[in-house]
Amino acid sequence: MQNEKRELPSERCEELFSLLSARFDKNMSRHQGLNWTEIQAKLDVKPEKLWSLSEMEETGGEPDVVDYDQATKEFIFFDCSPESPNGRRNICYDRDALASRKEHKPENSAIDMATTMGIELLTEEQYRELQKLGDFDTKTSSWVKTPPEIRKIGGALFGDRRYDHVFIYHNSASSYYGVRGFRGVLKV
Repeated sequence: MQNEKRELPSERCEELFSLLSARFDKNMSRHQGLNWTEIQAKLDVKPEKLWSLSEMEETGGEPDVVDYDQATKEFIFFDCSPESPNGRRNICYDRDALASRKEHKPENSAIDMATTMGIELLTEEQYRELQKLGDFDTKTSSWVKTPPEIRKIGGALFGDRRYDHVFIYHNSASSYYGVRGFRGVLKV
């Protein structure tokens, strides 16, 4: 659902607001002290952010508000789907990793998809914060933003939850699996 203007038709905006509001109300433990009316007011004046949330939703991310940054005055959305978003799996880490594959290339990379969607991959710290809100990636795994010094020598990081613990692992950035995708963050 690519849109050059990165704006949604009004009926999709209403549908998305209804969905996001219901998810917000259902999961109050993720955002105690925050008010949906304030969040929607910010989204109303930032149509490109609403477009990105729609992309997160369309690819299975189930975005929800998880925090408010007092310093930047931004609400923070994470993908909160129980497993790594289904529409973003089977991809390698970035464009360089994709280009390095001689055969059996995946269709895309996590970094390129996130950029197209107007979001960023969760950092390791953000991934661990997400895992404090529930049990995520118990059957899948998610690429996380990899430090340049690791990426420079061919590696990339991913995380999951197994044995009631959160693990961060490494893999070749060019690897891809049907159960590995990525989770995004959007600041509004």
